[in-house]
Amino acid sequence: MDLRKAVVEAEKRIEGHVRTTPVEYSPHLSSISGCRVHLKLENQQRTGSFKLRGAMNKLLALDDEERARGVVAASSGNHGVAVACGAAALSCPALIFVPGTASGSKVDYVRSFGGEIRQVGDDCVVAEVAAREYARERGKTYISPYNDPLIVGGQGTIGRELERQLEKIDAVFVSLGGGGLISGIGGYLKAVDPSVRMVACSPVNSPVMHASLEAGRILEMASKPTLSDGTAGGVEQESITFDLCRRIIDGSVLVDESEIRDAVRLVIEHHHTLVEGAAGVAVAGFLKEKKRFEGREVVIVLCGANIDIPTLRRVL
Repeated sequence: MDLRKAVVEAEKRIEGHVRTTPVEYSPHLSSISGCRVHLKLENQQRTGSFKLRGAMNKLLALDDEERARGVVAASSGNHGVAVACGAAALSCPALIFVPGTASGSKVDYVRSFGGEIRQVGDDCVVAEVAAREYARERGKTYISPYNDPLIVGGQGTIGRELERQLEKIDAVFVSLGGGGLISGIGGYLKAVDPSVRMVACSPVNSPVMHASLEAGRILEMASKPTLSDGTAGGVEQESITFDLCRRIIDGSVLVDESEIRDAVRLVIEHHHTLVEGAAGVAVAGFLKEKKRFEGREVVIVLCGANIDIPTLRRVL
C-alpha cells in the first residue's frame, strides 16, 4: 500500500468536508520535559474526533448506487458518529452496530445525525463481525473503523497537515486502538522523512494491538473497562493495519487508568480544551517517555473530545 499516495488522494477527496485542525505549542509540557511539544487538536475536528477523516474518505469514494443502498459500520462511538455524520451529509442511510460497553453519549450522538443503532455483544470485534455479516447479506457497504485503505488514507491526512504546519517533527505520540490512525499518520510522515519516530500509546486495560505486535500475530483477548473507550476492544483478524503497524511503529508504551485520568486533567487545566480518554492516553504515553526525547520536536495527537459527563466527573 502506497500510504503517501493514499493520503494525498484522500486530502483532495475530503477537502471541504473536514476541518484543518490547528497545532498548538504546549508551554507546560515543554517546560516539564525539555522537549518542544506541540498538540495536534483533532479534538476540534467536526464530530469531535479524527474519525470523520477516514469515514468521509470512504463515503465519498462510493458511487451513488452504493450510497443509496446504505452503509453499515461497527463502533464503540467515534467512528459510528463520523459515519452517521458523513452519511447524513450525503443523504445516505447508516446503521451502526455498537457493543454494550459503548459510551451512552456517543450513541446518542450517532442518533442525532439520523444513524440507526443496533447493540451487539460487549466488544468491538463482536460488533464488527455482526455488522460485516449484516452488510454482506443485504448488499450494503461495510465501513470498517480501521481495516480499509481508504480509512487509513483519510486518517493519514493529519500527517499531511502536520508536514505543512511544523518545520521539524522528531516524534509523534498517537493512541493505539485498531491502528488506523498511527498507520495513516506514520505512513505519510515516514515517506516524507524516515527519521520521524512514531510512538504508539495504549491503555493497560485494553492493549490488544500492543500485545498482538509483541506476539507477532493478532490475539484474541478480553479488555477491561478503560477511560480510553475510543481505543478499547479487539483487532479484526487479518486487518491490514497489523502489518502497517509492524512497519511504522518505532516504540510502544502502556499507561494505566490513573495516568490517563491525570493526563486528561492536565490538558483541561493547562490548555483549556476538552479531551476524551483516548487523547489522554497519548499525553500519558509522552509523559512516561519524555526523557528519551529531550531537545526534540514532539507532536502529541489529541484524537478526540467526546467524553461523557459522568466520566468527566470521575476524572475531575
